Amino acid sequence: MNRLVLAAGGLLLSIGAALAAPPGSPAAKLEAAEALYPPWQGGSNSGATAPGLVFTVPPADSMADFHGSLDRPHLVLYASGNYFFAMRDLVRAFGKAYPAYRGRVFYETLPPGLLMKQIAAGGTVTSGNLTFTVKPDVMMAEQRASEGWVKDGRLTAPVVSFATNELTIMVPAGNPAHIGGLADLGRPDLALAMPNPAFEGVARQIRASLVKAGGEALAVSVYETKVSDGTTILTRIHHRQTPLFLMQGLVQAGVTWTSEAIFQEQQGHPIAHVAIPADQNTTAIYSAAMVRGAPHAEAAKAWLTFIRSDAAFAALAPFGFKRVAQ
Repeated sequence: MNRLVLAAGGLLLSIGAALAAPPGSPAAKLEAAEALYPPWQGGSNSGATAPGLVFTVPPADSMADFHGSLDRPHLVLYASGNYFFAMRDLVRAFGKAYPAYRGRVFYETLPPGLLMKQIAAGGTVTSGNLTFTVKPDVMMAEQRASEGWVKDGRLTAPVVSFATNELTIMVPAGNPAHIGGLADLGRPDLALAMPNPAFEGVARQIRASLVKAGGEALAVSVYETKVSDGTTILTRIHHRQTPLFLMQGLVQAGVTWTSEAIFQEQQGHPIAHVAIPADQNTTAIYSAAMVRGAPHAEAAKAWLTFIRSDAAFAALAPFGFKRVAQ
């Protein structure tokens, strides 16, 4: 179905929805192509109580990693993109637990390195032709990073840890390149999508796993040699780009978090994953902390209390996250 959706005055009109495109026609091919592009949860991540005109035309007009209303939010979250797909239900559950914040949460799901750049810019970001400023109350990132930002004064204690995740190799459905493990990623014929070490924290953890699997030589092959010859593409937002590049046939594999592969499979996308054994894997501990000078400090405290609750973990569990011991 064509995903150009217009909403006005409570009447929802889907352009082209009433007429199914004939199989094999250009219109049908367009619909299939558009279905690959984010946002992947049908626009349901906004959470805004009055969305007004809804205009999303992937890939031409879509801001997939910005969620909610900028009209006087009561809580602003900067969250690592690794669990963007769980944030919808996390925010909904938070609204049930704290009704005063229902429909008043704005959140971003960019890589943490980019979110810290936005903090340094006073909360201002430009995407496409749109520039806006929204200062965060809470930063959600890997525990080690959060602890470092508390030490340098950008975040404030406590760092609240709430879930763990492990790495996997994301591949097209059927694994056509017959990838058996991390060691295969060094093959010169294999096109890869890999997180950019410049601002995606997972790159450090992936590199550590590559060294476990094949020594420094494998890490150099994947992150230096293959980057130089163009067979490794460095992503800017791996949680969006890696599955998209796989579905577009640009690459044959990419290392992501297991939860990201599970989400894509649940969406019915032609994606699969190859498990990485425990002795080669790396575990991430996800955390949250208040940003220094948070505009909505009480709301931030409420979120930090909520994030370790049973209701919060219920939103994370379907994607394979493990719970941090209380």
